[in-house]
Amino acid sequence: MRTESMAGLTVRIAGGADREGGGDGPLVVLLHGFGAPGDDLVPLWREIPVPREVRFAFPAAPLDLASTLGPGYGGARAWWLIEPEILAAVQRGERRDRSDTVPDGLAEARARVVDVLGELEARLGAPRERTFLGGFSQGAMLTADVALRDERAFAGLVLMSGCLVARQEWAPLAPRLRGMPVFQSHGRADPILPFEGGVALRDLLSGAGADVKWLEFGGGHTIPAGALDGVASLLARLPERC
Repeated sequence: MRTESMAGLTVRIAGGADREGGGDGPLVVLLHGFGAPGDDLVPLWREIPVPREVRFAFPAAPLDLASTLGPGYGGARAWWLIEPEILAAVQRGERRDRSDTVPDGLAEARARVVDVLGELEARLGAPRERTFLGGFSQGAMLTADVALRDERAFAGLVLMSGCLVARQEWAPLAPRLRGMPVFQSHGRADPILPFEGGVALRDLLSGAGADVKWLEFGGGHTIPAGALDGVASLLARLPERC
């Protein structure tokens, strides 16, 4: 594995012929969730059962939460900040519908990811049609936002424990993902992002014609083993000619 700076973000690159992103295999870009360290998802490159030529990139989110929320968040990062009242509500176990909320900072986070994707394409030779974009939690929502607005289609999307936000903006864009292979997972007992929010996102995408493979499981806000197999199955659908 190697570490690069791209668009001002730390990006860890692994897999491929040399295990440092070498070769011309498909690229999987995974975005971590709110409050996780920048390397939170990195171990997945060894756990997802894919051919050796598959490459992985793990960008670290730009926001250092310790500088904004206090030292108790040391090492934690985020793509955008979550309002204190929402964090408090989650800690109290309250379930809130966020589907019509456009998070402050979403547009800025999207721009950073698009810039990183551009650098990955230039440095690794990974065009959109051979790039799978995905993420967990906040990273899954950011993935959906990027894919809905990008003029070029990705090879596929991975949405793990995300939920519907920005409905008024996303709904008119959803037909852009017609035919797009999507793997989505969500826990029925998720205390952070309620299961219903994941279902709403699934229904928006599938209703617009995206090819959504859905995995629901009995756990909470996590990535089950079945999700790793789901990601592998998604990659296996990439046409050889691409």
